Amino acid sequence: MTSESLHTAPTPTRRTVVAAVGAAGLAAALTACGSSDDSSSSGSSDTQAGDNASGGSDSSSSASSGAGGAALAKTADIPEGGGKIFKDPAVVVTQPTAGTYKAFSSKCTHQGCPVTQITGDVIVCPCHKSEFSVADGSVKKGPATQPLPEQTITVTGDSITLG
Repeated sequence: MTSESLHTAPTPTRRTVVAAVGAAGLAAALTACGSSDDSSSSGSSDTQAGDNASGGSDSSSSASSGAGGAALAKTADIPEGGGKIFKDPAVVVTQPTAGTYKAFSSKCTHQGCPVTQITGDVIVCPCHKSEFSVADGSVKKGPATQPLPEQTITVTGDSITLG
């Protein structure tokens, strides 16, 4: 009598299944966080910029890092109490009070998504809705826990330059 050997197809191990599910979840999360908006400033910033043509006094703000003298905007382009987001270089320029200009990285400190909106006195990240102060880049609402890094800008006359 001969007996045939039954060969069953190998089944995936628990470890393989868990790894595959985790990889799929990570891919979905990265896709959601990696999306970007082609506009260089928020809708509310554009509206505010048209309403504010004042604030052209000479002042400067400095911080830790900058990129050597690239012209960004005119002072009249930055609304008082708000700001404008620049895609390249990735920077947000704000005017928290008349004649005082600040600049911050436009990359959210939570997961690196580019911020895309300024609403009232907050800079908003679209990925997880973190909010940052236009005055100092501090976190006003999480999940981000670190402030936006400040950038060096120089205001000369009505011109704002990075660096």
